[in-house]
Amino acid sequence: MLTRRSAIAILGAGAAFAQNRTRTIDDFFRDFTAEWIRINPNLATSLRYFTGEEQDHLERQLTPLTVASASQRLQVARKGLAELSKFDRRGMTETQRVSAEVMKWQLEMVVAEEPYWDYDLPLEQMNGWNVSAVERFTVARPISKPRDAENYIAALGQVSLRMEEAIAESRRLAAKNVIPPRFILEATIKQMQSFVDPSPGQNPFVTAFVDKISALETISPERREQLRAEAEKIVGTQIYPAWKKATATLQTQLSRSTNDAGLWRLKGGPEAYAFFLRRFTTTNLTADQIHEIGLQQVARIETQMDGLLRKLGRTAGPVKDRIEKLRLDLQYPNPTSDESRAQIMRDADAIVRDAERRAALLFDVRPKAPVTVQPFPRFREANAAANYNAPAPDGSRPGIVQIPRRIERMTTFGLRSLLYHEAVPGHHFHIALQVENKDLPRFMQVRALGGISAITEGWGLYAERLAAESGWYGDDIEGQLGQLDSELFRARRLVVDTGLHAKRWTRQQAIDYGIEASEVERYTVYPGQACSYMIGELKILELRNKAQKALGNRFSLREYHNVVLRAGSVPLQILESQVDAYVNASLRL
Repeated sequence: MLTRRSAIAILGAGAAFAQNRTRTIDDFFRDFTAEWIRINPNLATSLRYFTGEEQDHLERQLTPLTVASASQRLQVARKGLAELSKFDRRGMTETQRVSAEVMKWQLEMVVAEEPYWDYDLPLEQMNGWNVSAVERFTVARPISKPRDAENYIAALGQVSLRMEEAIAESRRLAAKNVIPPRFILEATIKQMQSFVDPSPGQNPFVTAFVDKISALETISPERREQLRAEAEKIVGTQIYPAWKKATATLQTQLSRSTNDAGLWRLKGGPEAYAFFLRRFTTTNLTADQIHEIGLQQVARIETQMDGLLRKLGRTAGPVKDRIEKLRLDLQYPNPTSDESRAQIMRDADAIVRDAERRAALLFDVRPKAPVTVQPFPRFREANAAANYNAPAPDGSRPGIVQIPRRIERMTTFGLRSLLYHEAVPGHHFHIALQVENKDLPRFMQVRALGGISAITEGWGLYAERLAAESGWYGDDIEGQLGQLDSELFRARRLVVDTGLHAKRWTRQQAIDYGIEASEVERYTVYPGQACSYMIGELKILELRNKAQKALGNRFSLREYHNVVLRAGSVPLQILESQVDAYVNASLRL
């Protein structure tokens, strides 16, 4: 039997050991990530990062949209960099060393962005609170037990408070002459007015909630109705008035706005754009260099497309016009009808399920998490671009692809390529596998510091091309054209994004170059991000070719995919070092 004195002695020895034990890099990763997530309830909720009362408390909150909140994250980032610098890389494992380099790069980006906070618009049609709030509740918030539903209601009660903060931030920026272009104001106002058109009970905040709690057998019908009524009341008495106030705020800025689209129009804009290019491409390429790469790629891809179009007997006019005619010819019948809108979702699901079967031949590792496809709510259709949301680490939410069903997207042309990018073998493989990779520290598994666009979007675009290279389209020339058109779209993005922000292109110039209006509006409010796709894809292809050349017959496409996918979200220079290490190790075998 253990005596009380012996027990005290053992406890004392354990405490002394804990005090003397050297703090490892894994300890730092764990503690810093927890600190970072604690100041961001939105992130804690979507990741289900903590457990018990702490997680419960955070799920009832929403991250503030204030400069003070951003300053708090900045200070935590600076402190993290200082602590990280104290660890000797020489004593780390390869995974620890790479993870430390990734965290260092990400935190450096957080710190470097401080001078450019004023270029992040709080209210806009793509990523403003008027959009992200809805996605946060309808997509990123899991509900798997009754307490989740109660937390949903509690957090919903803070949406209007966060909107008040967004309004205050919009007014602060306007006082500094940072006003969105007129066409952005008009698009955002129209979108926000559409959001408040339905009755509160038909608003996505309520309808998505009802769908989620309907699946919970542990909630009685009476309690479900009570929760639904609470959500409807919050939407009607708090959220709708806040949206209308925000809309009125934007309307007051119309008279001071212009249709100048690029960051060049703002003081310090060129420097801000250079930073955004660096962050999103993880390279030091200049706007001029990226513009030129885009022009070269457009010419290459259009030549390929011209040859395929001629095989279909489509010979007259520029490639852009012939493709637009093909897109219309492949449109769903009565594209605004409920039947066609339902059919495209059935087709999308079938494409993803078929891709899962085909991918088994190209990949050793595939995600355990399922992936589903769902439409955007109607109020977002006019402005939304298809996107992917990662599965919850605890399995409470699958990977989710959202696609818009506005009339120009109601076509089978390019649908396969879109889903190869967003789902399988694109984002779902890259991101869900990272979530499931237990060898990575948790901050990398869950992308706690954010995704890295160049490799994430580069992989998505690479996945589109891989499907074509692997014969997934067979003799389907229209399908092949859809894939090339998708790649051409990303090449044109390089030209248009740099054109808008560095070369003073107008919105109409960008549209005339072959980019639809909603996309031009996206690049206007999200500068630099559109350049990450092709820059990332070209690097992944360059590294694949480099490995093939070095290894010859020993090169394995499946092994190359293993290297890229197991790296996770890393800057392109770190990916290159990982591929080089794989090649060198293979040569030594």
